[in-house]
Amino acid sequence: MTLDIWSPDPGTAGLPVMVWIHGGRYLEGDSADPHCDGAALVRGGVVMVSLNYRTGVEGFAHIPGAPDNRGILDQATALRWVQDNIAAFGGDPDNVTVFGQSAGAGCIAALLAMPSAAGLFRRAIVQSLPGTYFTPRLAATISATIAAELGTQPTIEGLSRHSRRALLDATHTVLRKMPSFLDACGPMALTPTPFSPVVDGELFPHAPWHALAHGSARGIDVLVGHTRDEYRLFATHLGDPITEEHLSRALTHLTPVPNGSTDYRTLYPTLTPAELHELIHADWLFRMPTLHLANAHHAGGGRTWTYELTWSFNTVEAASHSLDFLLVFGTLTAETIRNHPAARQNALEELAHVSHEMRTAWLTFTAKGTPGWPPYTPTNRLTRVFSSTPQTEPYPEDRSRRIWQSHEFTTLDLPATARFR
Repeated sequence: MTLDIWSPDPGTAGLPVMVWIHGGRYLEGDSADPHCDGAALVRGGVVMVSLNYRTGVEGFAHIPGAPDNRGILDQATALRWVQDNIAAFGGDPDNVTVFGQSAGAGCIAALLAMPSAAGLFRRAIVQSLPGTYFTPRLAATISATIAAELGTQPTIEGLSRHSRRALLDATHTVLRKMPSFLDACGPMALTPTPFSPVVDGELFPHAPWHALAHGSARGIDVLVGHTRDEYRLFATHLGDPITEEHLSRALTHLTPVPNGSTDYRTLYPTLTPAELHELIHADWLFRMPTLHLANAHHAGGGRTWTYELTWSFNTVEAASHSLDFLLVFGTLTAETIRNHPAARQNALEELAHVSHEMRTAWLTFTAKGTPGWPPYTPTNRLTRVFSSTPQTEPYPEDRSRRIWQSHEFTTLDLPATARFR
């Protein structure tokens, strides 16, 4: 594990601290990503820390004899280091905000639910929370399947005989096969990763929605949100055209109630099969888990704020997954927009304003415990919508909210007879 630290002035004291936990499907990613350069945030008067943690088999596979969630344990270790050492860089250990996107957001939600992480941070920003947390049984089956690709057992001894490259190759082989496991293994087979945090009942006792609703993070301020077009980034890379068969599969496996087909088709009557297919995946994987986390934290007595990013710079990817963190870091460049064949008119002129608005909100939340708009409640559902002219309004995705309002997000399990074969 390594850390990168940006400080505007190591000789000062008491600056707010932001700790970035990168995403990457629990499978990849590192703090060297140039899109996560902390310079713009640090100019706003904070100390910023980013960290590497174990990913893939090393960080998230269930292996007998090894603790689960080793990648998250790395993050907790880094946060303890921050508590002990960040004052030497000008930071205030009593004012630490963790922020992360996608898998990074999933890890932060896990930390909010873990008793052993209590006291390591004061605030949390959860960007595009994936709604996938696994039971040990599901995680063990995945590990066994990856090990079988290597001709070994899913043990410390068996897996340690193989290089990181071999482990990664075997993981990607299983990932390519996952859609064919849907009937046996349930909706996790439709995700872009074979890994997720494991709710082991001890270190990580309950899924985040349950834990937060019962007050596990009552004393932590939480800012949580998502982009409007969360699944567009994945949909544009799938290649095959979406048919009614694809849509029917999504409606059967990824909607919260048996009449999900009626709900989605009725409430979104103008969408094409491809558009509805994308929307269902966005709701199930990111948008509704994120909204439900806000509801859970409020129910548990915590102060909660929500946002949605609707601004985009091109018409192909729209307000896609990952665009929000590029705007917060200020690393979406004018050159990228100019060179994009589907760039929107006026996007270049709007970029600086939207990026500044988001970054200022994140910095204000870190420093003061409020991002600059009223807190969210399940009654008012007030949400900051980052468009070309950001404004605060009731949660915009109300049709999807109504479809999912009675659903309870929890851990994903595996039927006893299922196998990834």
